[in-house]
Amino acid sequence: MAIRNIRTIGDEILRKKCKRVEEVNDRTLTLIKDMIETMYAADGVGLAAPQVGILKRIAVVDVGDGPIVVINPEIIETEGSYLDEEGCLSIPGEQGKVLRPERIKVKALSENNEEVIIEGEGLLCRALCHEIDHLDGVLFVDKLVEGEE
Repeated sequence: MAIRNIRTIGDEILRKKCKRVEEVNDRTLTLIKDMIETMYAADGVGLAAPQVGILKRIAVVDVGDGPIVVINPEIIETEGSYLDEEGCLSIPGEQGKVLRPERIKVKALSENNEEVIIEGEGLLCRALCHEIDHLDGVLFVDKLVEGEE
């Protein structure tokens, strides 16, 4: 495993749409392990592949219950909404209020190449939405709610 460099705002890769993962192979698994290690080393709760320079639809999150890996994630259901503070490892020192769903249901592949459904609320919901946005080239600063303190 290796800690990878996290790309920061201004790097054009962060604005690109990622490609679907067609096969979960050894290279994919190495990337996932590196992403988890990188996320922990940076004290983050989530990391998407483009943040380490890879245009693949892979993200990892850990909100305190162990790492969750999502490959080719799709949001299939949302409920409610709430406004809360967000930050990003790719935009160090910046924070702002972003409106996200209260609850989410995501369909994805696991690192074992099995379809999984992940349901989350609170921080898990926010982290999944944030990382899935990264896979489409969207950063949290694009979604800031103006006028909120």
